[in-house]
Amino acid sequence: MTTHEILTAARDAKGALALADTQQRNHALMGMADALDNPANRAAILAANAADIEAARGRISEVMLDRLALNEQRLDGMAQGIRDVAALPDPVGAVLRRIERPNGLVIEKTAVPMGVVAIIYESRPNVTSDAAALALKSGNACVLRCGKEAWRSSKAIVDALRQGVTAAGLPAAAVSLIEDTTHASANALMTAVGYVDLLIPRGGAGLIRACVENAKVPCIQTGTGICHIYVDDTADQDKALDIIENAKASRPSVCNAEEVCLVHKDIAGAFLPRLAQRLGPDREARGLHPVELRLDQKAAAIIPGTPAGPQDFDTEFLDYILAVGVVEDVQQAIGHIAEHSTGHSEAILSQTQEHIDLFTAAVDSAAVYVNCSTRFTDGGEFGLGCEMGISTQKLHARGPMGLAELCTYKYIIRGNGQIR
Repeated sequence: MTTHEILTAARDAKGALALADTQQRNHALMGMADALDNPANRAAILAANAADIEAARGRISEVMLDRLALNEQRLDGMAQGIRDVAALPDPVGAVLRRIERPNGLVIEKTAVPMGVVAIIYESRPNVTSDAAALALKSGNACVLRCGKEAWRSSKAIVDALRQGVTAAGLPAAAVSLIEDTTHASANALMTAVGYVDLLIPRGGAGLIRACVENAKVPCIQTGTGICHIYVDDTADQDKALDIIENAKASRPSVCNAEEVCLVHKDIAGAFLPRLAQRLGPDREARGLHPVELRLDQKAAAIIPGTPAGPQDFDTEFLDYILAVGVVEDVQQAIGHIAEHSTGHSEAILSQTQEHIDLFTAAVDSAAVYVNCSTRFTDGGEFGLGCEMGISTQKLHARGPMGLAELCTYKYIIRGNGQIR
């Protein structure tokens, strides 16, 4: 089908989804999860993914190949994510505010579906099921447009999900995958006025920038994560090492991974050698990939590493690379973050409540952490089931986007003959 035909079918399907009750939508979700557990579907998905991996090998990094890869465990997680969404309260029809006027009018601000939600994403096929589940639970039709590296995997996943959708009596076009993976289809979604009610780009800085600059439909900025961790002079250094290794190296290819570590000057002489040991030789001794440190001048005077270039504190590496700087105090850390952050996730590691309070008040990002890893910025970890993306803007949605963020609202006014 052409992109226009897919958009038309999705627009035609949104009425049926908006009218479907909670039970029918949950029935479809459980059917989608069961379809991912079906052995035949699993075999088809894993075979498609193997073909995607083989085609991408040598053209993208090993870290990005990991983002693309599926296995039985990840499929289990995708199915469970759908079931978790089904178990959440239905956002549709929730009365967000109720006003009773002196003239007897009752005004209810009521949550309703957006309509057609389009998602442009890159090489993470698990986004396919997450996005479909959240859209369907919130009464929306979704149009998915993945990167070419993940198209075979995403197609096999959508084929399975549609089995659950249609078995519940809902239109197959509730979940659609764009067949064209060229820039033309992305541009078509950005300009699909009258067809797309909300566009969510989920990927790198280039994709986000293209959507923000070119979209004629409502668009939410998501994803780009230059995430900082500031190690204060009173930080518990043992815990800090655990947190930093987790935030940087547990899965460096995701947007909530740490990219910058700032260390208070009073502990830099003691802490930085421990950090270099932990992320380098200690990881190699355990058979793990070491982390390359890109050091500012003050850090480079303390430990060996790669001198930081002019862009290293403004780069989302998505790799085993960490920019490291030494700062005078918490105020300078806050100033550095304000200059270099993308507004995603930042953390302070400290035992000084005054510094914690200042940091959490002054840092203007979607998620601000105290003494824990930035890797928790995730819909599942926040209790949202899964997520449509991480919004780094401030209007309508901010942080992990769950069901509530896929709804808009309208006012329903009930009267008994009142006139103005």
